[in-house]
Amino acid sequence: MAVLEAAMQGLAVFGLILFLVLWLMHFMSIIYVRLHLHRKRSEVKQPFGQLVGVSLLKPLKGIDPNLISNLETFFTLDYPKYEILLCVQDQDDPAVDVCKKLLGKYPNVDAQLFIGGKKVGINPKINNLMPGYEAAKYGLVWICDSGIRVKPDTLTDLTNQMTEKVGLVHGLPYVADRQGFAATLEQVYFGTSHPRSYISANVTGIKCVTGMSCLMRKDVLDQAGGLVAFAQYIAEDYFMAKAIADRGWKFSMATQVALQNSGSYSIGQFQSRMIRWTKLRINMLPGTVLEPVSECFLASLIIGWAAHYIFRWDMMVFFMCHCLAWFLFDYVQLTGVQGGPLCFSKLDFAVAWFIRESMAVQIFLSALWDPTISWRTGRYRLRCGGTAEEILDV
Repeated sequence: MAVLEAAMQGLAVFGLILFLVLWLMHFMSIIYVRLHLHRKRSEVKQPFGQLVGVSLLKPLKGIDPNLISNLETFFTLDYPKYEILLCVQDQDDPAVDVCKKLLGKYPNVDAQLFIGGKKVGINPKINNLMPGYEAAKYGLVWICDSGIRVKPDTLTDLTNQMTEKVGLVHGLPYVADRQGFAATLEQVYFGTSHPRSYISANVTGIKCVTGMSCLMRKDVLDQAGGLVAFAQYIAEDYFMAKAIADRGWKFSMATQVALQNSGSYSIGQFQSRMIRWTKLRINMLPGTVLEPVSECFLASLIIGWAAHYIFRWDMMVFFMCHCLAWFLFDYVQLTGVQGGPLCFSKLDFAVAWFIRESMAVQIFLSALWDPTISWRTGRYRLRCGGTAEEILDV
């Protein structure tokens, strides 16, 4: 009985600590979003004509209905000195024709198309980018995924954050306004749960970066071995960020979000993506096993039980009130990340929020069940520490 009582007391203390940590994360992320994101600058930090040159590396694989419109936004950037390095792995990829069409439409833009890639490891994105990286002529490289859409001043915003002691500038991942419930579900996740963890980590000094849109110092990457050094990992963005941080450089977050605008999306694709990301985090960071307790429903149960054990409050009443408060704070954060009116109703938000929160534990358990992932055209078996091996069909 004494052991059981001690265990219950320990769980109650854990519940109180969990309450403090999670609500600190809520407040930190909301305040950061309101103070930093979508901030209008009256002037750039350096004269426009003196902005440093940037080599944009664009990995492409296949097409979707939004690919050409997304890519075109990079050809119309309002920036004095940059080059676009379009990288396609296969000659018969339909993305090649899209690239050639844009190259013909914008002949005055410094852009090149690289086809064929270079096999240097198991990571298909790195293999695809290698020819472009080797040809890059500027000191800053901007690796940006194919589904990202930008504004004319996005690159100016990124370079403004690249101050003397900063080695990497990244954008907070978000999702563009699109039609359908699957789009709403993605927008709710990337406007609530994801930025809460992402922003809180960066504010407290934990290097948390996704590779959707990253501006990096090329000489620092070269000191770490160049892109080749990260080809053994599937989550190359994490290890590139780690290599830059290990060399004493700071990170900065852009004031504009990294706006995902893929034309191909569904609830199943979203779920598969979340499971893949969770598998990668589990293999890189063992502490990820505690992630489920940071989700609303499970956290509310644990904290509600702790409140009942310590203060004799009604557990279910506390659970419902805690979930309601969480829901309201998530809505406030979502509107801040959006930076304008939402394209869906409050009812749509409530339904998407409830479904996303209900999926969280199932996604985590699915990630634990199978250590293999499917990404692009390959299947990979993850190893502890973040490396992986490709699974070849015999």
